[in-house]
Amino acid sequence: MAAEAIGAIEALIQEFSKLPGIGPKTAERLTHYLLGANRSEALALAEALRRIGESIHPCRQCFNLTEGELCSICSDPRRDSSLICVVEQPRDLAALERAGSYRGLYHVLQGKLAPLENMGPEQLTVDSLVRRVARGGVQEIILATNPTLEGDGTALYVSNLLAGTGVRITRLARGLPSGTVLEFANNQMLADALEGRRVF
Repeated sequence: MAAEAIGAIEALIQEFSKLPGIGPKTAERLTHYLLGANRSEALALAEALRRIGESIHPCRQCFNLTEGELCSICSDPRRDSSLICVVEQPRDLAALERAGSYRGLYHVLQGKLAPLENMGPEQLTVDSLVRRVARGGVQEIILATNPTLEGDGTALYVSNLLAGTGVRITRLARGLPSGTVLEFANNQMLADALEGRRVF
């Protein structure tokens, strides 16, 4: 009995350790928290994890995570369907939604082009995006991939695929965030800010 309990505890610590940002000590703390919590708390967590594994899947249209056929954004008639913001992952979509200023639709690529990680165009949802644009009604594609070498390469690839469609293709602005002091900004931030300057 004691050996089984030790095995179960170690297994839970190992599973927590696999999560991003969770080291061995945090995993151990989380495990011991659950051991000390009342049984209903631990079972509620287990049930939430089971539901995620069984019912969450990509949206049929944009590939955001959802429990239904369409996510809540794609099924919202108040969203502007002429705008599609292209992001790498559902967490990027969530970050843009928290900003609260975008009212269009999204398309989640499910990754970025990264040859060293065996991520090519066939692993992404680029073909679905091209089909969405070909159906008509889209006026602008906003490329909101991350400002990294792979993100920029992915944005360039997508823009080249859509170049002949007549749809306006834009990229998220880069540069200095509000409240930044110039002397503390890094070289890339300053270069992006100068390149992306606009009329005052």
